[in-house]
Amino acid sequence: MRHRAISTLPVVLLSSTLLLVIFHPVVLAQSAWEEDGWLRTSYAQDRLEAGDEFGCYGVPGLSWQNDPGAVASACRDYLEDRLNASLWGVHPLSTYTPDGLSMADHQKVASQGFVIHGDETGLRDTAWHSAEDEPRDLWEWYNLGRRGGSLEKGLASLAAVEQAIDDGGLFNMYWIGRVNDATVRHDREVLALLDEHPDLWLTTWGEAWSVWSGKRCYEFSHETQPATNGTILSFEPLITPACSGVNDGQPWNVPLTWLIDTGGAQVVSVSDGTEELSSIEGGKRLLEGWRVQEDGTLVIALVNGHPVEILLSDENASYDVLGQTRFFNNLSSAVTVAGHETTDLFAWSKRFLEDTQVKFTWLVQPRAVEDGHAWIPYAVLGVTFATVVAMLGVLGREGLGPFSTMAAFTKAPKSHFGQEMKQSLDVEEED
Repeated sequence: MRHRAISTLPVVLLSSTLLLVIFHPVVLAQSAWEEDGWLRTSYAQDRLEAGDEFGCYGVPGLSWQNDPGAVASACRDYLEDRLNASLWGVHPLSTYTPDGLSMADHQKVASQGFVIHGDETGLRDTAWHSAEDEPRDLWEWYNLGRRGGSLEKGLASLAAVEQAIDDGGLFNMYWIGRVNDATVRHDREVLALLDEHPDLWLTTWGEAWSVWSGKRCYEFSHETQPATNGTILSFEPLITPACSGVNDGQPWNVPLTWLIDTGGAQVVSVSDGTEELSSIEGGKRLLEGWRVQEDGTLVIALVNGHPVEILLSDENASYDVLGQTRFFNNLSSAVTVAGHETTDLFAWSKRFLEDTQVKFTWLVQPRAVEDGHAWIPYAVLGVTFATVVAMLGVLGREGLGPFSTMAAFTKAPKSHFGQEMKQSLDVEEED
């Protein structure tokens, strides 16, 4: 009787490799695309410095309908391996999702950290489809609306944008920079209106959601102490466990805007002990700072965990923290522009780098490989399969592996190579 004390590990490893290649969609998808090299350059950092945001659009070779979780996971990894999502946060919050996904599908996408899904996704619950459609629950952001139209010349409507601004709330515009090899021209009049309107917050999807989500961080410390010729009000928005949002998406720590009634006392200065905070008078881009409204109310924008000292002119000053505003700098309207299908950041955005203050949410995806390379995934599968079968055949001829029984029927004499292989694998012979 012969007993072969040989490990089946080689067979297991080879079989596992074959199954991984065949059944793992992300492995196959990576053969279907090539990266946008601009995402790793200083140009992408310039876009971040300008206030833009990077989110996801999709991954060639993967289907939103078939496996939305896999698309979201692969697209998140694609982004995080190359750059931050925003000046305010590393992890991406925003993604395109098509119409027709179920709520369960959207929850799978949200489990990958994407809390804003847009736009016009077809769900019953919505956010910002009108000025009154202010979101109250997290899942309403799974169906971000689109208002104001497109930036594309010929499709853009100055009247529609003016109406959206007058209506108030947040409105989201559409932009795509190229169609095949054709560059899409933008409407300069619409862009100028967005730049010049004094009561319009220029923001991005992730910023808007983080400000909205910041309402659950509504805790602050405050106290006064006497100062020479005045009063110092110490104020700090606090970082609390509710701010982390581990189970509901983690917002970026963005400046939240507070209103403080100073009781008629003049605000002399606002500092954090190191430097004076800048003025946000006329400011339309999210940042820390302060200003005083015409009615004397202090408007101050701070990230949570940043304590400041507010010097008031009255030695007996009283004050009242009125609360947070809906939008940055107590502005009444906000606009986002989503750059769909961004496969070439430079081609999509180069015209906007210096000509406008408008902020873009770039929904990026890798570039699909040219048709001439479409055979590569199948070649990989073919070569892998042929290699595995050949290796199993060699083992079978030596009486090893799943094909060993077939070799017994051939009754072929063992070769000198087979004997050496048995010795190297420590095959024991027993009677």
